[in-house]
Amino acid sequence: MNHTERTPMSAMKLLPLVLLVAALAGCSLIPTYQRPEAAVPASYPGNPARPAGHTAASVSWQAYFTDARLQELIGIALRNNRDLRVATLNIEQARATFQVQRAALYPVLGATVAGSRSEPSLFGTGVAVSNSISLGIAAWELDLFGRIGSLKDVALAQFLATDEARKAVQVSLIGAVANGWLSVLADDELIELTRQTLQTRQESVRLTKLRFDNGVSSEIDFQLTTGLLESARATYAQQQRQRQLDENALALLLGQPLPAPAPSSVSLSYDGSDKFTPKYERSGLGMAGFAPMPELPVGLPSDLLTQRPDIRQAEQLLVAANANIGAARAAFFPRISLTTSIGTASRQLSGLFGAGSQAWNFAPQVTLPIFDAGRNQANLDASRVQRSIAVAQYDKAVQTAFREVSDALAGRDTLGEQLRATRAQAEAEAVRFRLSDLRFRNGIASALDLLDSQRSLFTAQQGAVQARLALLQNQVTLYKTLGGGWTGQSAR
Repeated sequence: MNHTERTPMSAMKLLPLVLLVAALAGCSLIPTYQRPEAAVPASYPGNPARPAGHTAASVSWQAYFTDARLQELIGIALRNNRDLRVATLNIEQARATFQVQRAALYPVLGATVAGSRSEPSLFGTGVAVSNSISLGIAAWELDLFGRIGSLKDVALAQFLATDEARKAVQVSLIGAVANGWLSVLADDELIELTRQTLQTRQESVRLTKLRFDNGVSSEIDFQLTTGLLESARATYAQQQRQRQLDENALALLLGQPLPAPAPSSVSLSYDGSDKFTPKYERSGLGMAGFAPMPELPVGLPSDLLTQRPDIRQAEQLLVAANANIGAARAAFFPRISLTTSIGTASRQLSGLFGAGSQAWNFAPQVTLPIFDAGRNQANLDASRVQRSIAVAQYDKAVQTAFREVSDALAGRDTLGEQLRATRAQAEAEAVRFRLSDLRFRNGIASALDLLDSQRSLFTAQQGAVQARLALLQNQVTLYKTLGGGWTGQSAR
């Protein structure tokens, strides 16, 4: 610390100099950012027109999934899911990192109280005594070439990318819960179908055994009937296991065991529109009673750039990589740091605030890189490569989104017809089975005809349930791939 008793430079005289230097700061060497051209077609296959109205991303999950039971499960998942919790905490961490980096743009003002005793004194014999109190700035880097500002922009873009990542996790979580719940409902329907089939085949075994004992049918018919019964039992055990696995997967998404359903009066009957739909006690609601999801506007592939959180996350990471080039460029230029303070100093504590005790310090420092063995150039090359990687990852995110939406649209265009056909097949097989059973009981048809109709009916019924599940899950997937699910209010 420089100490004088004549005309010390006051803080007011230093202030204009500091403001002048700060005004020179703010020069940025960040390349001008331009969003890459989307490497996808201008429209989806088979969907050239853009429907009018709002976008899918503007439809909240509460408005799209109107089923009360599913809304309850999604709300539980948004509160308890650990992946979403980690994504939320990552936002808080990224926000703190950004605030730390932004703070580097401003000087840190601190107060220092110091005292020293030394012997021998540098100026002679005896003990050297020094006491001081000062207020000043220590090693403040003046951001003349935008290095710190570029790093601040990097931190900001990474923070925004983390926020988009949380939204992407929420979108995936909502879709996974919806699909998982539909799988559980389908498992219940398949289990009930198999239970009914078991009853039918047990009756067939009883009748075939009676006919075999009376010499009307052969042992071949009896053994075939018994084999089909055991096959249905094996299928029943497999479906019960699959139901438990699907429930376990759903419980993991919820972050807790699947809550017991509220009492439901929904009865699913096998009529002309929705067949084989009994009332279920385990799930409380079947797929046929599942509240319908509204039709979604598809829009154009370019809409995905602003609707899909994963694409917006990839773009923010690209922005961060672009800003990092500015920081690497600024490393080639001098760094100017400033240390300054003003206060009092005295050999005696009682004289710290006396006349002539004023003291000040002004110590600017300039560091100019001359030889660094290519380190700065390597850092610049690495930052440029990282930007190229970020561009490729952004392009891949856009192309993946286009493919996912196109696949969901293909399912929407074909699964409806598939469901209609499988239902019609199940109806035809049901009529065939009733006629075969009637002919068999009257001794007109063989047991082989009856068993073949049983097997075909069971297969057709299962196919219809699976087609219905695929159609509903495709609607969920289309909503998710169009960027729906992050605009709804999260359950807290």
